[in-house]
Amino acid sequence: MSENRNAYIAAIIYAFVIGLSFMFVKVTLTVASPIDILAHRFTFAFIGIVIIMVMTKNKLIMNMQDLLKILPLAILYPIAFFTFQVLGLAKISSSEAGIIQATIPIFTLALAGLLLKEKATRGQLVSVSLSVLGVIYLLMMNGANTTTGNVIGSGFILLSAIATSLYNIFARGLTKKYSLLALTYVMTLCGFVIFNGMALGSHMMNGTLNEFFKPLTHAHFVFAILYLGILSSLGTSYLSNYALSKLEASKMSVFSNFATLITILAGVLFLQEDFHLYHLI
Repeated sequence: MSENRNAYIAAIIYAFVIGLSFMFVKVTLTVASPIDILAHRFTFAFIGIVIIMVMTKNKLIMNMQDLLKILPLAILYPIAFFTFQVLGLAKISSSEAGIIQATIPIFTLALAGLLLKEKATRGQLVSVSLSVLGVIYLLMMNGANTTTGNVIGSGFILLSAIATSLYNIFARGLTKKYSLLALTYVMTLCGFVIFNGMALGSHMMNGTLNEFFKPLTHAHFVFAILYLGILSSLGTSYLSNYALSKLEASKMSVFSNFATLITILAGVLFLQEDFHLYHLI
């Protein structure tokens, strides 16, 4: 019972941190490109996990086979999730992104039934159906009232939700085979290598390497990237892995709706984003 309670606490903290992360991504987008943000974000996350490993004197013993098993998980989260998230947030408000992110339970419930044979209750099916209708309504209103860029941004956030749903599914099995720290380390390392490789490679080709480090001269960028790197990347990887080691994928995914609430409140209160009647509906 206490293990389940701890898993729910971890899921709530995870949702709260993810909910606020949309606001901090919007802050970083004012001074850096999406790929540079991801590179800096995972640099700080990787430094954080290395410090934790040194302080806890934890030794990771892994072979190539183990890495190949964890790699698909890392591709889904953090790589695909955060890439689609930051690309989407470059085009739509954090409030709208948070609402679309609420589709995670829909995809997770469907995929959990297909791949994990987790059976949904009638209440879950009714609730998910309402969520589907809500998201379709929001996307229709966005299409009617905004530009092509907003529709593309909504599409990117939808892809990030699908990536998270698949992660929820595949992480269930791996959390029982590998330690939480090992999974978090490999996931963070993959994000660090891939995003820095892409960002530095692009700047070197264009001869703009000095622009890669320029955002770090802005205090608000450094504060936001520390939040995104340490709490939102490193912290959420560990918390979600822990929660998924105790809870069904469909139950874990429901906490994304709490994240949506936090995202909307943060966007309206701190970023002065518009909030219309159709958002509330």
